[in-house]
Amino acid sequence: MTKVLFVCLGNICRSPLGEAIFNHKVKGLSMEADSAGTAAYHVGENPDHRSIEVARAHGVPISHKARKFVAEDFDRFDYILAMDRNNFRDMKALAAGSAKNLYLLRGFDPEADGDLDVPDPYYGGYDGFENVFQMVSRSVDQLIAHIETQK
Repeated sequence: MTKVLFVCLGNICRSPLGEAIFNHKVKGLSMEADSAGTAAYHVGENPDHRSIEVARAHGVPISHKARKFVAEDFDRFDYILAMDRNNFRDMKALAAGSAKNLYLLRGFDPEADGDLDVPDPYYGGYDGFENVFQMVSRSVDQLIAHIETQK
């Protein structure tokens, strides 16, 4: 079983979408995802209502309780995907040894064109969440293809 972890700041917007999209796309495959945040702002909370709405609009089930990323996650997951460079930097600082399983999610986005950050949609409207959904979905497609080539 390949285990994947999506990580953003608060674990209520971007990373739960990554988890939900990934799990939806890999149904029946030997892969599964979880998500976490680098900050403990929302531990125990459901995803933001706009993340839930955009996921449902695309037929993607979403169910998650926010949790904080911990250093032990480096050992529990095969792939850890940061939503932006700040998350990446914060997680890398927690790595006691190698963080060879840590990636920027948009590194897998064929449309990234050098912009490797998934923007945080928290302070915006629904359109920002739709934009994030599209970025994450494209990136997840390529991530899954990458994982399958590594088997």
